[in-house]
Amino acid sequence: MPTTPNTDILATAILISDEQQITRYLNPAAENLLGISAIHALGRPIHHLLGECPELVRALKYALLEGASFTEHDVALPINGHTLVLSATVSPIDDESGAAVIELHPAAGNVRIARDEQVMAQTQASQHLLRQLAHEIRNPLGGIRGAAQLLEAELDSTDLREYTQVIIQETSRLQSLLDRLLTPAKRPVVQKINVHEVLQRVLNLLSAEFPLLQFKCDYDTSLPELEGDPEQLIQAVLNITRNAAQAMEGEGRINFRTRVARQVTLAMKLWKLAVRLDVIDNGPGIPDDMLGRVFFPLVSGREGGTGLGLTLAQSLVQRHEGAIHVESQPGRTCFSIFLPIK
Repeated sequence: MPTTPNTDILATAILISDEQQITRYLNPAAENLLGISAIHALGRPIHHLLGECPELVRALKYALLEGASFTEHDVALPINGHTLVLSATVSPIDDESGAAVIELHPAAGNVRIARDEQVMAQTQASQHLLRQLAHEIRNPLGGIRGAAQLLEAELDSTDLREYTQVIIQETSRLQSLLDRLLTPAKRPVVQKINVHEVLQRVLNLLSAEFPLLQFKCDYDTSLPELEGDPEQLIQAVLNITRNAAQAMEGEGRINFRTRVARQVTLAMKLWKLAVRLDVIDNGPGIPDDMLGRVFFPLVSGREGGTGLGLTLAQSLVQRHEGAIHVESQPGRTCFSIFLPIK
């Protein structure tokens, strides 16, 4: 029978099932959440307590099959005639084959993460489509540019060469845009990095580019080193911060803040610890109708913007098993980068 850890003082609802999916333990928080006492719960099949919930069945099956934790968000759990909306994390017990720990959390605390994962999935699909499109456009675009250069060499009139120059310049600009769309395919070169050194590089670069910009740093110096590609993380933070600086037209204040985040779900995996890196500006904010689309390719609120900076930043963070969350209102926009501490 699985051992029962001392979880009586936890606010999180904890249940333990054995290899036959019989309830062997539940803590007081689980009794309160499910409306049942331990005396009546112990020895009963776990699905009798949790109702006929396909999401939980899937999570339990996956966790036992893969030998790894699995989280389901926004689980609708029918209990005593009403429905609870929860997030459930199922973790196999290493020394007990078939046994598992089930953690149930109110969904409100995880709605943001679930929404982020949905947005990231949509963005990944958009990026995949755009990369395919970029590959298809690249070859004929090169042919157009080459033909324009050959035509220019045959022309005697300076006036006519102005037209070929327009063709050459515009195809070059489009070629550069396509190159940026295809850039994120590079894999991270993983090494130990200090997140504060990453922020300092970004601060130095943007201080030179925007001399009127004010920076404030609020660091948790106890943060451990991360595993990642420093150049890719610098590029991700640089894109987010430069986007903020451009939104404020180079005048305003940007705060860098680092903290430890605990029990964070990133890419359907629960991490005990993660680094939270906030980039906060006091600019005009992001319009509500654009807030849910800021990471989509070619979406930009700035005249002349390509809409690729935040898309690339999200792609690079995703390659580090992280996530980006954004909150915005006039006078305060906060981009939070979550990176797992492995």
